[in-house]
This record gives sequence, C-alpha cells and structure tokens, in this order.
Amino acid sequence: MIVTTTPNIEGHKILEYRGIIHGETILGANFVRDFMASFTDFFGGRSAAYEEELSKARMIAISELKERAQALGCNAVVGVDIDYEVLGQNNGMLMVTASGTAVVID
Repeated sequence: MIVTTTPNIEGHKILEYRGIIHGETILGANFVRDFMASFTDFFGGRSAAYEEELSKARMIAISELKERAQALGCNAVVGVDIDYEVLGQNNGMLMVTASGTAVVID
C-alpha cells in the first residue's frame, strides 16, 4: 500500500478514485509522563515521552487509513494530511487524524 501526501504517485496512473477516508486515534497522556515532561519543560529540551506518544498516535491513524483503503479495494492513498489536536479539560488527550483519498493505481 502506497501512502503519500502528494496528489499523485510518480510512475503510476490513478485508475479510480474511491473516496475520502480517515483514520483517527485518541491517546491519553498518563500522570507519570506528565510529571516527567514537566521537568523537561522547566529545564528545557525535548520530551521523549510525549514524542513517543505522538509517534504512536500517528502510526495508528495511518494504519487505520490503510485499512479503510484496503476495505474499499484500493492499493494507495494520495493527498494525505495529518492533523494533531489536544483535547480534554486539562489537555490530557492527544487526537491525531489522517485523511486522504483512496485510489486504485496501476
């Protein structure tokens, strides 16, 4: 399965467009990660715990996108856009959505 942010795939012809599809995931950041990240925020630097959660959420959303494309009989997704949102009363949830167009390529 080819997944790309571009509107076409070099070397391939899009034979059929089968619709816009989405993959979503929402993950909660737990107390220990929040506590450890607060030290990183205070002293500066990168928060490995949050980066790991962000990467995990992105991979889940893209995986769902691929599953939905396959369910439509497609072998590629073009024009992929990934969005990130922080949710919850205390911004304790991370939502990642991936959307694109499911297509059949040669």
